Amino acid sequence: MHYRSFFFIGLIVLFSSVGYSQLHYQQDILGVGFLQTTIHQPDDYEGKVTCTLVKKVRTQSTKRGVLYIHGFNDYFFQSEMAQVFDSSALAFYALDLRKYGRSYLPHQKFNNVRNLEEYYTDIDTALRIMKQEGIEQILLVGHSTGGLIVSLYASHNSANPMFDAIFLNSPFFDFNLNPVLEKIGLPIIVNQGKKKPNKLMKQGLDPSYGQSIYKGDRGEWDYLLALKPHISPPVNYGWIKAIRDGQKQIHRGVTISKPVLVMHSDKSVYYKKWTDELYTADGVLSVKDISKYAKRIQGNVQTVEVKDGIHDLVLSRKEVRVHLYTELFTWLNSNFKTN
Repeated sequence: MHYRSFFFIGLIVLFSSVGYSQLHYQQDILGVGFLQTTIHQPDDYEGKVTCTLVKKVRTQSTKRGVLYIHGFNDYFFQSEMAQVFDSSALAFYALDLRKYGRSYLPHQKFNNVRNLEEYYTDIDTALRIMKQEGIEQILLVGHSTGGLIVSLYASHNSANPMFDAIFLNSPFFDFNLNPVLEKIGLPIIVNQGKKKPNKLMKQGLDPSYGQSIYKGDRGEWDYLLALKPHISPPVNYGWIKAIRDGQKQIHRGVTISKPVLVMHSDKSVYYKKWTDELYTADGVLSVKDISKYAKRIQGNVQTVEVKDGIHDLVLSRKEVRVHLYTELFTWLNSNFKTN
């Protein structure tokens, strides 16, 4: 059975027995002003599965909202972003996807999926809860891997009335590899991912990007290193295959019927040790790749370069964030109008 069909059926079964009205919110790990609820999803090949919906307590009445999807080796912790949306009369929600952050369970491998469509059930559920809670218009936001997932979700749900616009923050449209590794090494791993999805590969990443953003090192932002370590745990071949399969869909071209804003830094930085350039450039992905493959999305798509932005644009220096949000809300005013 197709993944989409399997998880959609599971969603129907789940909510025929457990109504949304039975959701229990409790204070989130971010503290006062944030609530979270754990959502139990159908079991998968590792057993029990949950995702976690976090919301900011609204400071004003609104029928418009945001659903934020985090990136790889990540979870939602960007409280300033939530406050910016809330102050602009957009109810803010964030989803920690299955096997990430708040949703990780002890028997699971971090971020272990075999098809990115496995995340669709989590997104479907979050959108339905938002609708139940009075949010009539929804902006889907995805960062990095979340941007890839949101792009595919939107392209596969072109007639979906549950969301109205898309904002992609440095989407993970391609692996940032040298040509030899991308053309020869990556296909070998992807092929192995079919046969040995649980085989692990260590991350060959430098901790400098994490250090550049984490307050306890050289950065500005506080978060839990247990949920977002500077170097992620080893990834399994099945995850690599799932990511590459999703990226190939973008490379071939997809159509998204809702307005799309793609934002990324104006430059990337390549490094083998610490460099201050990490404060003013994308230290994770190639911005040329993001720009190239954003053009493969058919529809109402606008791409904006953010001067001196870092990989997660909302964690850039303050003056960059001011420019980022100005550009974002200018676009929203034209493409996300009140019904």
